Amino acid sequence: MKFTIDRFEGNFAVCEKEDGTMININRDKLPKKVKEGDILLVEDDSIKVDEKATKERKKSIDKLMEDLWEQE
Repeated sequence: MKFTIDRFEGNFAVCEKEDGTMININRDKLPKKVKEGDILLVEDDSIKVDEKATKERKKSIDKLMEDLWEQE
């Protein structure tokens, strides 16, 4: 299962599930250097950052932003 970190609130990461629902995950259960926008891969009891998916998402967002600024 994959989640995207939307934001941090106190000791929790507010994450969006693939179906669009939100879930809070205790920061203690996450890798140390996670940040907003990272995509997390959850398998069994393990949570890790999906580096490839995170980079692809960032690239897609950067392209959308570039296209938006070019339209003006």
